[in-house]
Amino acid sequence: MASRANHLVLLGCGLLCAAALLCTQMIGPSAAQGGASQPPASVAAVPDPAAVSSFPVASDARLAGDARQTRFILDLDKPVQFRAFALADPYRVVVDLPQISFSLPAGIGIGGRGLVKAFRYGLVMPGGSRIVFDLTGPAKIAKSYVLEAANGQPPRLVLEFEQVDRTAFVQSLAPESRPELRPAIAEANAAAGPDSSTAAQPPQAPDKRPVIVIDPGHGGVDNGTQAGGGDFMEKNLVLTFGLALRDRIEKSGKYRVVMTRTDDSFIPLADRVKIARNEAAALFVSIHADALPRGEGDAQGATIYTLSDKASDSEAQRLADTENKSDAIGGVNLVDEPTEVADILIDLVQRETKTFSNRFARILMSEMKNTVRMHKQPLKSAGFRVLKAPDVPSVLVELGYVSNKGDLEHLVSENWRNKTVGSMAQAIDAFLAKRLATAGPGK
Repeated sequence: MASRANHLVLLGCGLLCAAALLCTQMIGPSAAQGGASQPPASVAAVPDPAAVSSFPVASDARLAGDARQTRFILDLDKPVQFRAFALADPYRVVVDLPQISFSLPAGIGIGGRGLVKAFRYGLVMPGGSRIVFDLTGPAKIAKSYVLEAANGQPPRLVLEFEQVDRTAFVQSLAPESRPELRPAIAEANAAAGPDSSTAAQPPQAPDKRPVIVIDPGHGGVDNGTQAGGGDFMEKNLVLTFGLALRDRIEKSGKYRVVMTRTDDSFIPLADRVKIARNEAAALFVSIHADALPRGEGDAQGATIYTLSDKASDSEAQRLADTENKSDAIGGVNLVDEPTEVADILIDLVQRETKTFSNRFARILMSEMKNTVRMHKQPLKSAGFRVLKAPDVPSVLVELGYVSNKGDLEHLVSENWRNKTVGSMAQAIDAFLAKRLATAGPGK
C-alpha cells in the first residue's frame, strides 16, 4: 500500500508540473499581446531571425578628408550592389541600394565633413534604400566601390568625392539632369577663346525641328505600380513603350525627340518639367500605367489626363496624389516655380497652353480609340506636377491598368505596343502639323 501511495504522489506531482508548464506557455504570449505586462527581457531582446536575415545590415558610417577630397565609408555585414549619381541645384549625391537595415549610431549624418555638408538615409520603398548626401559645392564621384571583408574588417561601401567647378559638375551629370548646361558651356568657351581644333570646322546649323519630350514615369527606386508578384513593374513597362514611341516618331525625320530618361534612373518631377522647358518643347507626353488598390473594384482601358487645379473625379484625384508623391520616394525637396509664374503675362501663357493641351488630348483620344481599349471616361484632368510647365502643352497617358488581367496582357504585348505607338505618333503629327501651320515654325 505504501509503495502504491508513493507512486500516486509522484504521478500527481508530475501532472501538476505539466499543468503549470502548459499554463505558463499559454499566458506568456497572451500577456505580451495584450500589453498588460511586458514579456521577460530575454524574450524581448531576441530578434526574429526571419525578419533580419534577409537584409544586409549597416553598422557604422564615417567621413574623412577635406574640402578638396572627401571619403565616405559604410560598414556592412555583407557586400551589396549600388548605384550612385549626382544631382544639381542643390548639389547632392544619391546612392540607391537594396533594402538595408540601418543600425547606425544615433545622430550620424547630421554633421558633415569636407565636401559633405550632411547626409540622410532610410528605406524609400519595400526592397529599396537610399542615402542622400548634401554637398557644400560642386563635386564629382571620383571613385565608388565595395570592399570585400578582409583582415578582420567587414565589407565596406566606399565613395570618394572630389571637388570640381560648376561646368565640370554639370557635364558629369546624365544629359537629362543637366541644368543650365548650354549657358555654362558657352561661358567656358567664350572665356577660353576660339579652339584651333574646331576653328576650321563649318558652323553647324541649329536644329529647328519641333521638340517632343517623352517622359516614361517613375524609375530607379520608384518602381511605380506592380503586378504578377513584382514581375511586372510600371517603370519598365513605360520605359519600353516610351523608347518605342521615340523610335517611331524619329522615323519621320520631322521632329527631334528628347527622353526624360532612357534607363532605370530616378528623375524628380520638377526636373522632368525643367527638361521640357529648357528644350522649348512643342509637346510633352508622360507615359504611365495605373492600378487600382485591392478591394476597390476593377477598371480597364487607357486614360488621357490634362492639368487641372481640381481633379475631374475622385479616381483622378487619387492617381494625381499617388504620382505626386514620387519625389518623396526619391528624397528630393519640392520647390515651387519662380515668383514670375504669378505674373499676369505668364498666366496668359498658361491659359493658352492649357487650351493646346486639351486640344491634343482630344486628338490623341480620337486616334487611340481605333486601336486601343479606352477607359469608360477616357479624358480626365488632375493636378499632376509633371504637367505644370506653363509654356509646354502637356498630357499624361495611362496606358491601362496593371491590376486588370486583360490590360496587363496588352501592356506586355509587342503587337499591342506597336499598334498603340502608331496611333499616338499619328496623333502627335496631326496636332503639330495644325499648330505649326497657324503658329509658325518658332513653336
